[in-house]
Amino acid sequence: MLVMAMIMSAAMVLVSGVRADARGTPESFADLAETVSPAVVNITTTTIVESRSGPQPMVPEGSPFEEFFRDFLDRDRQGQGNGPGNRPRRSQALGSGFVISEDGFIVTNNHVIEGADEILIEFFGGEKELPAKVIGTDPNTDIALLKVESEEPLDYVKFGDSDVMRVGDWVMAVGNPLGQGFSVSAGIISARNRGLGGVYDDYIQTDAAINRGNSGGPLFSMDGEVIGVNTAILSPNGGSIGIGFSMSSNVVDKVVGQLKEFGETRRGWLGVRIQDITEDMLEGLNLSSTEGVLVNDVPEGPSKEAGIMAGDVILSFDGVDVANTRELVKIVGDAPVGKAVRVVVMRDGKTETLKVTLGRREEAVASNTGDAPMDGGTPSEKSVLGMTLSELDDQRREELGLNPGASGLVVLDLDENSEAFEKGMRAGDVIAEAGQQEVVDLSAFEEKIEEARDAGRKSILLLVRRNGEPRFLALSLEG
Repeated sequence: MLVMAMIMSAAMVLVSGVRADARGTPESFADLAETVSPAVVNITTTTIVESRSGPQPMVPEGSPFEEFFRDFLDRDRQGQGNGPGNRPRRSQALGSGFVISEDGFIVTNNHVIEGADEILIEFFGGEKELPAKVIGTDPNTDIALLKVESEEPLDYVKFGDSDVMRVGDWVMAVGNPLGQGFSVSAGIISARNRGLGGVYDDYIQTDAAINRGNSGGPLFSMDGEVIGVNTAILSPNGGSIGIGFSMSSNVVDKVVGQLKEFGETRRGWLGVRIQDITEDMLEGLNLSSTEGVLVNDVPEGPSKEAGIMAGDVILSFDGVDVANTRELVKIVGDAPVGKAVRVVVMRDGKTETLKVTLGRREEAVASNTGDAPMDGGTPSEKSVLGMTLSELDDQRREELGLNPGASGLVVLDLDENSEAFEKGMRAGDVIAEAGQQEVVDLSAFEEKIEEARDAGRKSILLLVRRNGEPRFLALSLEG
């Protein structure tokens, strides 16, 4: 603490005259811990694991252990159905959670209770244990809502506003690390808006010690409000190294509200496949900025019905400007199912406003239907922009798992020194569009390249599909 105080004092001297309203190091976390701990719970889950009936251990003939293993397996077989090797096992796991209402609603991580046959809640002090039932879960944010029945009102905590928290703010984690019971650790917010690969990720990174068993426990602000749910750690050894992640409360609060009301989540669905815009795409899209989101595919759904097309750039959604795919996914997911929203897109250098009635993501089912099959015959091959390309025929469509009517050019091989290879193109990719126009054969592709060069363009925008997933890619026409 002394070293930390000295460092902070020195930092304040260096920035004096810039800001002077930062909070100092708390004298103690004792009052905060005493206030919030009664609402934090330990969670024990029990899962019934069926006996395994796979291959038996093999012991070499003549081994000194041969007789031992034979006797053991014989006893097991004689008691089949009752023997120790055939009885279902009870597997237990530990986690944390916290009470959010006096009538017994409890929040934890989905991975803490997933697959559990029994869930037991231990309250602060260890004097009371209650069974819990699952109200609803959301694997996308790793959140679960539980409910216990209690004869008396329970201590509970409230969600705070995670968006007002700043990097450097003090926080306190409470939970059940490594099964050691109620434990408190403190640190600061190291970073915000972290993503760990999930669609709706919005994690707070903290150096407060978080270990196994802390999962599902609360991360508190100094005001005693829950601003995160401790979910994951980054560690080479399974223990805390000061890099922990808590799902932000503003995400969790909305999820919990839906789980409480419906028993499931109901997120808005726009019905587009999207990607971020890169600098090398600007010319091909006739844009001056990478702000916005590029639509690379429009399956059957709300957007197709509203007239949104592949190649459109979404600039705003429901009055909110969008800078990238992560922002758009978040605000669409937060929007109510069935709401009619205005979507502003850039198309052919002009803005258009389209009205889309949102569907429900959880119910969305991709529907891929192709046109009639193309005529057969031996497909042509040619090397263009460092890629060996071929027109599609029925055999190649089948090999690539494409729909019978799928059109485009398949990449057979690449020059590893080519720009296409450097930008991630690989054999098996299918070029579906060039210059935002459909490509059905090699001559059409070459025409698009010549048109782009004649127009003075330095690159051409390609729509490339891999395993059915589309993405745009800009390739240079120079050289």
